[in-house]
Amino acid sequence: MGSVQRIASVINLDPEGIEEYEQLHAAVWPAVLAKISECNIQNYSIYRYGVLLFSYFEYVGEDMDGDMELMGQDPNTQDWWAVCKPLQRPVSEILEDEWWHTLPEVFHHD
Repeated sequence: MGSVQRIASVINLDPEGIEEYEQLHAAVWPAVLAKISECNIQNYSIYRYGVLLFSYFEYVGEDMDGDMELMGQDPNTQDWWAVCKPLQRPVSEILEDEWWHTLPEVFHHD
């Protein structure tokens, strides 16, 4: 197992889609959860503050780019994203290759 990489990111949520987004995430499709685990992601959480979503997960694999590509090619994950993405709104700080904006870690203590 590789070293743990802690990943935090943010995105806005359509105010009209809050209830739908939370209902979707109260019953995430089992195939999507299995793919998340298969791609070496653990301790994955999403929090909501108003219309701001904050995501946190730990990547424990050896090849994050490869695992993210594997996840992105999965048909079940693509279908899940197609349901969730219309409810999301990128933050203004988004970089060219992002949907969720990755945040820099400024402090960590084990």
